[in-house]
Amino acid sequence: MNMSKPLIYIVDDDDTFRKSLQWLLESVGLAVRTFTNAAEFLDNYVPGSPGCLVLDIRMPGMSGLQLQDLLAGRGIGLPVIFLTGHGDVPMAVAAVKKGALDFIQKPYNDQQLLDLVNSALKRDAELREQEARSHQIASLVGSMTPREREVMDAVVSGKSNKIIAEELGVTIKTVEAHRARVMEKMGADSLAHLVHLVMTARGARVTT
Repeated sequence: MNMSKPLIYIVDDDDTFRKSLQWLLESVGLAVRTFTNAAEFLDNYVPGSPGCLVLDIRMPGMSGLQLQDLLAGRGIGLPVIFLTGHGDVPMAVAAVKKGALDFIQKPYNDQQLLDLVNSALKRDAELREQEARSHQIASLVGSMTPREREVMDAVVSGKSNKIIAEELGVTIKTVEAHRARVMEKMGADSLAHLVHLVMTARGARVTT
């Protein structure tokens, strides 16, 4: 996982606006990179790099909406804030429905934009932490024997030790032993905790 300082990527074809926005963000200590179009951004962005994307909707060549779709198709979850003119609000709303963090109209309110950028960076950090945790748990699952994984899957699906024993053709005591090793390897202190961990390892959205 890339642990470098997060960057705010600004993609806008308006030179004056782009430089003004860069100055605002850098004035509060944020690191910024600017691009005049989507293609330039794609040529320079390293997948996995932390940060967020401040993206104009209307640009020559690839539009902001097309870039959003492209990033989603590549599995790049960089949080996106759209910049929009008044007439583009319906498009911006559609972009939010497809996963953008929010949109802000030009001319923007400085504090509103800073708040959105900070929210985007927080979301990015949380998603990266969650991803790292998922990989860690998946590694624990990978350390199990095939039979332990069978027992774990059965336990998580809600089956009793008796049913698991019948399905696997082993004794209940054997199931109990495997189950105890599964709980120990996963660091789970309850069935609910184990279910939560397994869902996380499988990349499911888990709420607490």
